[in-house]
Amino acid sequence: MTIEKKLTELMERVNYAREILGNKDRPELDAFAREISEFPDKNNVVADDRAVRALESLEVRLSTMETAIDAQLTAMDKVRIVRHPQRACLKDILENVYDNYTEIGGKDEHSIDPGMLIARAYITRRKGRKLINQPVMVVGQEKGHGQEFRNGGSIKPWGNSKALKYMKVAAREQIPIHAYVNTPGSYPVEDFPGAAQQIAENIYEMAGLPVPIIAIFSEGGSGGAEAIGMADKRLMLSHGYYSVISPEGAAAIEGRIRGSERAPAELIESCAIAQQITAQDNLRNGYIDEIIQEPALGVRADHFDFYKRLRDQVVRATDEVTLSVRGMRLFRAFAMRHFHKHADIIVRWTLTENARERLIQRRFKKYRKLARHAFHDNRSLLEKLNATRSVIVSTTTSAVHYGLIKPFQHKIARIVEEATDEIHVVTGKIDSMYRSTLKKLGVRSIGDRQKEMRLTGLSQTDPQDLCIDNSCDYVSPQARVDREITCPHADKRGCLDIWARDLFTDFSGVCPHCGYNFPMEYQWYLHNVFDKGSVREFNRDIASGNPTGFPGFEKRIEAARAKTGLHSSCMTFNASLEGIRLTCATLIANFRGGSVGAAEGEKFIRALELAQSKHQPFLAYVHGTAGIRIQEGVNGLIQMPRCTMAVRKYIEEGGLYIVLYDTNSYAGPVASFLGCSPYQYAVRSSRLGFAGPGVIKETTGVEIPPDYHNCFKALSRGHIQGVWSRKDIRNNLRQALLTIGGRNLYYR
Repeated sequence: MTIEKKLTELMERVNYAREILGNKDRPELDAFAREISEFPDKNNVVADDRAVRALESLEVRLSTMETAIDAQLTAMDKVRIVRHPQRACLKDILENVYDNYTEIGGKDEHSIDPGMLIARAYITRRKGRKLINQPVMVVGQEKGHGQEFRNGGSIKPWGNSKALKYMKVAAREQIPIHAYVNTPGSYPVEDFPGAAQQIAENIYEMAGLPVPIIAIFSEGGSGGAEAIGMADKRLMLSHGYYSVISPEGAAAIEGRIRGSERAPAELIESCAIAQQITAQDNLRNGYIDEIIQEPALGVRADHFDFYKRLRDQVVRATDEVTLSVRGMRLFRAFAMRHFHKHADIIVRWTLTENARERLIQRRFKKYRKLARHAFHDNRSLLEKLNATRSVIVSTTTSAVHYGLIKPFQHKIARIVEEATDEIHVVTGKIDSMYRSTLKKLGVRSIGDRQKEMRLTGLSQTDPQDLCIDNSCDYVSPQARVDREITCPHADKRGCLDIWARDLFTDFSGVCPHCGYNFPMEYQWYLHNVFDKGSVREFNRDIASGNPTGFPGFEKRIEAARAKTGLHSSCMTFNASLEGIRLTCATLIANFRGGSVGAAEGEKFIRALELAQSKHQPFLAYVHGTAGIRIQEGVNGLIQMPRCTMAVRKYIEEGGLYIVLYDTNSYAGPVASFLGCSPYQYAVRSSRLGFAGPGVIKETTGVEIPPDYHNCFKALSRGHIQGVWSRKDIRNNLRQALLTIGGRNLYYR
């Protein structure tokens, strides 16, 4: 390498360091840059060997300086490292970590989404003279190598669909999955299948894939990371970040930045620290399992020693996951725990059927334990003991009733049905002959006269059917305002003004002319949808907190509690509807916009577990949700896979899971544990999707039409299965509970 070329390389390293530091004043870098610039003039008369030695000394000094700077990096510096175009990307990893690979599923600009890269790869391991080729499926976001058409690793719904397709192929072929997460977040497109719906499907399906999944995080941005990030082992590059939202996005929300304004750099820096987004933060909180150490100031494409380290840790992680569910593993597990080098330890990555079942069970347990530290359980000891007793009683009762009595009853019922059907063949013929004889004699039977009365007589109304508002103890505060209300569609549809008292009592907040549903309080649903007096809340004292210590957030939580009387945005309760017992979880917009954090996720999961133990249908009523609570950082984000796993477990046990959206429902919950339901409905005039209009404009620069998130748009692309008027919710839910059911948890 010539001296000029080496000097150019050193200057590039200095400029790189300046860029990742946000071009802050660093006198040592400025002085070093001047020294590089003056080097040719100072050394033009010395011998070449002396110039080379001087150059080597410069390089050593720069490496020392880089190490010193690396130790002082802030969270935001690491974000800039991850986003830098020189950072190693997925194709670099495929070339240097795996021994052979073939890209599949489309590639380059001709791919269905070139930002999502899929490859069938091999890792070759040597045992003596024997070579063992172990296949894996590699999926991940690719930013470089043609970045002009890769959209910066921001994946569209069809890209996540492509990833899921080939992860299912890996499950069929029984090979491990290596998922490389390197995305700022998914692209917020609501075209079919819709960003939120596809991410929800990915998380739901990955929860049950019976093969080892290893996720390696570089840039883990929100729902885009969760689309491929659920794994048995989660590794993270030491300079990476994993967050519910970008620091800039968090600063924009915290600073209430609007339009073309930019959040101040100081606020962005403080948000990056407060959200606890670095690898070290996530390891401490338990959301990743290991950190892969990078070179000083982050890994770049030519850091070949790093690829060896990455290969070793990825292989080791795959071995550990496989051994954790295998039968014969004593010596290899001991060696891997206690010996640093394990190149001679051979672990076959194929699993038996029993091992695959154990793998999925371990995955469920792993995610169930996460975020336990991130909420406040304010229940008294007596309440906790009573809750435990209730679970034991419910589980025992269900085991006896559904495991012993119900199967016996079904067996007897089948025998009786078969015998009755046989007898009907004979009695039906006799009855036909009897009726024919009476008809010939001109005699009308009692049954015929009763049938005629049912068809021609006046109907009798049940007084209970006349009472739409089955609870006279709640009146909407909107009804007490002495004024007329104008429908938003009055100009287009000619709706007449209506008195507030009439609109929010007799008409249930529904415009009598066009059917527009005005927003109503969540209390209206508790008192008008369910049977009067049947609502019984549980786990009320599990409360939202401030697990990241986000500045000033505790006061906001306390203000929300004082305003609403709630401890979190999730309310869980048992109720009945026309005598049908069910369990319900409600996300309430009044409490911090219905955002979901650790407390809300825990309450949702416990409600699902209770519904499963009681063999009851489960209703998720979304009064409104703004998404995951950004101030809780990954403590909130991890609720996406946690709750989705609980939903999957409940559904697989035969549970009936129904979701009903109201007002505005966006982001993480819709893209996970709500969006994975097979039965989703929306109240007319509601809006739902992956990201709100402001976020879409901020991230893509695209102005979306006013009806982009309209519930009918969601219906047209298959996200929801129906749009209901508020006045019909009670009847429609009853109809759904009567006609839609699981295998054995269904209340009947």
